[in-house]
Amino acid sequence: MIRRWSIARRLFVANVLFVLMLSVVLGAAAIIDARQRTYDDAGRRMQTVAAAVAANPLVLQAAGTASPSTVLQPYAAKVMADAGVDFITIMAPDRTRWTHANPAEIGKPYIGTIEPALRGETFTEVTAGTLGPSVRTIVPVKDGAGTVRALVAAGVTVHNVDIAASGRFGAIIALCLALLAAGSLASWLLGRYLRSVTRGWGPEQLAQLFAYYESVLHSVREGVVLIDTRGTVVMYNDQAAELLGLEPSDVGPAAGAAPRLAELPLDGSLRELFESGRTAHDEIHLSDSRILVVNQAPAVGPGRPSSRGRAGGRAPAVFGTVATLRDRTEIESLGSELETMRTLSGALRAQTHEHANRLHTIVSLMELGRTDDALDFATKDLELSQRLTDDIVASVDEPVLSALIMGKSAEAHERGAELTVHVSGADGLHGLAVQDLVTILGNLLDNALDATAAAPPPRRVSLAIATAPDAVTFTVADSGPGIDPAIAGDILEYGFSTKAPGPDGGVPGAGGRGVGLALVRQAVKRLNGTLSIGADGELGGALFRVVLPAPHPTAPDPTKEAE
Repeated sequence: MIRRWSIARRLFVANVLFVLMLSVVLGAAAIIDARQRTYDDAGRRMQTVAAAVAANPLVLQAAGTASPSTVLQPYAAKVMADAGVDFITIMAPDRTRWTHANPAEIGKPYIGTIEPALRGETFTEVTAGTLGPSVRTIVPVKDGAGTVRALVAAGVTVHNVDIAASGRFGAIIALCLALLAAGSLASWLLGRYLRSVTRGWGPEQLAQLFAYYESVLHSVREGVVLIDTRGTVVMYNDQAAELLGLEPSDVGPAAGAAPRLAELPLDGSLRELFESGRTAHDEIHLSDSRILVVNQAPAVGPGRPSSRGRAGGRAPAVFGTVATLRDRTEIESLGSELETMRTLSGALRAQTHEHANRLHTIVSLMELGRTDDALDFATKDLELSQRLTDDIVASVDEPVLSALIMGKSAEAHERGAELTVHVSGADGLHGLAVQDLVTILGNLLDNALDATAAAPPPRRVSLAIATAPDAVTFTVADSGPGIDPAIAGDILEYGFSTKAPGPDGGVPGAGGRGVGLALVRQAVKRLNGTLSIGADGELGGALFRVVLPAPHPTAPDPTKEAE
């Protein structure tokens, strides 16, 4: 039963029981203290009254007469009425009463302790007498020589003392009830708050939920980043740390101090997105080495409806933002490879179509009986194709790049442009990531061919590859309209494009535009290279130059050399 209670209910019940127990304990202690104080006050008052009576010369004078009661009884009665005490007993040293609240008790022995008074001491005690239990003080009456000639006892009954004490008990009980009410109200308010923040869940449910939450964060393949409204990264999981290049972070309670966004090595666009807190759906952002698909939404708590159950209640609290990250690098890599294959297949289709035309020409020449002309035409066509292939393969010894350049050359020919390739220096391409090289050259050549399409003939594209011991340089130039210097710094950003809008009618960059040069920049950065943009004086269009550091040669294995 208790296991089903929420944290708020458990805290309320525990706090009420604690306040109740505390009120009972404090009330009992206060009552005992008040009763003791009342008895002490009664004892001090009785001492004052008894001392005043004993100091009256009338008592000492009457003690020396034959009938002290005749003088002292009226005096004691008057003092009892004026002082508000229950009895004043004046007695001889042998306990014989000279006065009493009940005249029938005069002449009888006093009930109580008188030995300290006979020694000349004043003392107070609680004892039972003829009027019942009472608080009384006994004071000796001494003559000039210091001899005890009489004793004076002034007292008040315990019943009357308790009545006086009970007047304080009401205030104490009222204070305890007020404490109980205040504690209960505080418990209710705290429980209401906890119920709102814990959604009525119990500690067992929260512990189970946290265990699931931690397991999901560790096992999910997407990166998750939680950021509060102050710009503090509350938590990020293992996948997010890997995608963003961050230090591994624990998600449990033992995690260290949460870092701030300014302390994390984030790319500019990602930092801007996280700091803005805006909602994002499948946005593409580039990090140093990855292409990330980012979704971001506010982390809100449950809202409170209005008193009539309609809309217009308190808006839900916003605790920060939750961002999820997906790695799209491999997909883009596969897309680049697919685009290369499409280029090659397009080139093959173009060559097939071209060769079909040439084959028809050869057949027609043979049908006309012009066999020598047909043989000469076929030989020259074969030599031209073979020479183009041999030139590219001999210039670029990387098979994948050779295939890419041959495909781009065929595509350029089909689009009415000419692609020329110049290679200088020793072999320096081995050791560089082929996927990155395909991304760089493929996108630069595509942009160059697109640029020449808007230029008048002759349409030309130039590719120069220069290798040196410490660097490899790729230069792509075209005869297109060139690049406006005002946008030279923007064309490398993801989504920026000078081409027409995509098929969806959106801004430039929609429909897959504005991606190529951003991928080139990322690949160059990943290879620790540099990318510069300028104008080509020979062709008259744009010029892109990529400089990549040459890979370190692998040290030879001495064992293999010995063999």
